[in-house]
Amino acid sequence: MKLSRFAVALSALLLLGGNVARAESVLRIGMSEDPDILDPSLGRTYIGRIVFSSFCDKLFDIDEHLKIVPQLALSYDISQDGKEVTIKLRPGVKFQDGEAFDAEAAKFSLERHMTLPTSFRKSELSSVDHVEVVDPLTIKIVLKTPYAPLVAQLTDRSGMMMSPKAVKEEGDKFGLHPVCAGPYKFVERIQQDRIVFEKFQDYWNKDNIHIDKIIYLPLVDPTVRLANLKSGSVDMIERVLATDIKTIKADPNLTLSSALELGYEGMTINISNDKAKGPLSQSDKVRQALDLSIDRDALNQVVFNGEFVPGNQWVNPEHPYYQKAYPIRPRDVAKAKALLKEAGVTTPVPVDLLLPKGAEPEAVAQVLQSMAAEAGFDLKIRVTEFATSFKEAQAGNFQIFLIPWSGRIDPDGNSYVFLHTKAPQNDGGYSNPEADKLMEDARKISDPTQRKALYEKMMGIVQNDEPIIYLYHRKILIAHTNKLKGYKQFPDGLIRVVGLTLK
Repeated sequence: MKLSRFAVALSALLLLGGNVARAESVLRIGMSEDPDILDPSLGRTYIGRIVFSSFCDKLFDIDEHLKIVPQLALSYDISQDGKEVTIKLRPGVKFQDGEAFDAEAAKFSLERHMTLPTSFRKSELSSVDHVEVVDPLTIKIVLKTPYAPLVAQLTDRSGMMMSPKAVKEEGDKFGLHPVCAGPYKFVERIQQDRIVFEKFQDYWNKDNIHIDKIIYLPLVDPTVRLANLKSGSVDMIERVLATDIKTIKADPNLTLSSALELGYEGMTINISNDKAKGPLSQSDKVRQALDLSIDRDALNQVVFNGEFVPGNQWVNPEHPYYQKAYPIRPRDVAKAKALLKEAGVTTPVPVDLLLPKGAEPEAVAQVLQSMAAEAGFDLKIRVTEFATSFKEAQAGNFQIFLIPWSGRIDPDGNSYVFLHTKAPQNDGGYSNPEADKLMEDARKISDPTQRKALYEKMMGIVQNDEPIIYLYHRKILIAHTNKLKGYKQFPDGLIRVVGLTLK
C-alpha cells in the first residue's frame, strides 16, 4: 500500500515536472528605442540590427574575434582577378513561410538590396555587376571591379536573405510583415510598445534554439530599463549607462557583458544641405575650431566615469586600421578662437545641435555646449525622438547631428557610407573628390598594408575638412538576469539568441 501511494505521488511529480518543462519560455529584452522599419534593405538603425539578429540570418556572420564564419552560406571562393565571388549555400534551409532557401532566393535578395530605389544597401553592394545562379545551392557574384569589403558586407544587412514569395506579396509593406530565414519568426509589432517573435520550428539550426518566444520592449529611459531588469519585468537590457556599471556588478542576480564597439559617436556637420548657410557649413576653419574646443578625455570622465574610449577616427584605437599618425589633438581654446577670427565670423557662433532623446546623448550635448562656449560657439541643443531625429537629418534640417554608428568589421563600413559623395547616409552632403578616390581605391585592394596606407591619406583629408567630428568609442554594455545562460557580447553590439537558455 505504501509503495502504491509512493508510485502515485511520484507519478504526480513527474506529471508536474513535465508540465513545467513544457511551459513557454519568454525572453524579454528592454531596448533604448523603437527600431525603424524591419526590412533589411531599408533599415539603417543600430537598434534595428539588434532585432534583425533574431529573425533574419545572413549569408555569413562573425565570431567574437571578428572572424567571418558561415551562416546561410557554407563557404566562398574569390577568383584570382578578384572580380568573381562564388558562394556555396547551406542545404535544407527554409524561410519562415515554409519556402525553400536556395540560389534563386539568394539572387533575389541580393538584387533587391541593389535595385530597390529606397534601399540603403546600394552603396554597400555598388561594386556588384550581377549575380548568377550556378546551381541550386551555388551563386556567383560578379563584380565591376575587385571589392575587398564584399564578404564583410554580407555579414550584415546586405547579406540578409528574404523570402521572395513574401516580398512579392507584401510589396512596400514587407517591413510590416517580414519573412526571413532566421531562428524566430515575426508575430506582431505595436509601435512604441513591443515586437514579438516566436521560435521557428523548421529553423536549420533548431537544436540550438532553447527559448520559445522573444519580446522586444522599447524603454527609452535607461533608469526605467534598469529598474525593470532588477524587478524581473525584463530579462535583458541593452545600452546600460556607464554610470550604472557598479550598481549592476554589485547585484548578485545580474550579469554585465561588455565589449568595445566597432563604431563611434560623432557630430555630423551639415556642409552642403544647411539651409541657413551657417559658418560651420561654409568654412573648414570653423569646423576645426569647434573640434579644438572639445576635451575628449574630460567628456569621457564627466559623462561616462572614464569607461569609454576617447577617439578622433572612424575606427577605435584597438582596430588594425587605426591611424597612429593622427592622434587626438589636445583641446586648444586659444587656437580655436584664432581660427574663428581667421574665418571672419562673428562670435558667438549660433549652431543648431540635433540629437536623439536619451540620458547619455543629452549629457554629452550639455558638456559639448559648455566647452564650445569658451571658444565662441553657442550650441543650441535640439532634442527629438529617435525616429524624428533621423527624418530631420535625412531632410537636411540640422547643422550638427550628434549620432552614434554601431560599426562594421571592415573600415569601409565606417567611412564610405557617410563620407563618399552622395552615399546614402551622407546626411551632411560632404564631397571631396580626392577622398572619394581613396575610398574607391581602398575597396579594390585586398592587401591590408596597402589599404591602410590609403586610409591614412584619407584621414589627413577628413581631419582637415571635418565633415564628422569623432568624439569617442562606446563600450557595449548589456545587462541580463543570471537566469539567462550562454550569452556572449560581440564588438558589433548585436544580441545573438542562438544557444541561449532561460530558466
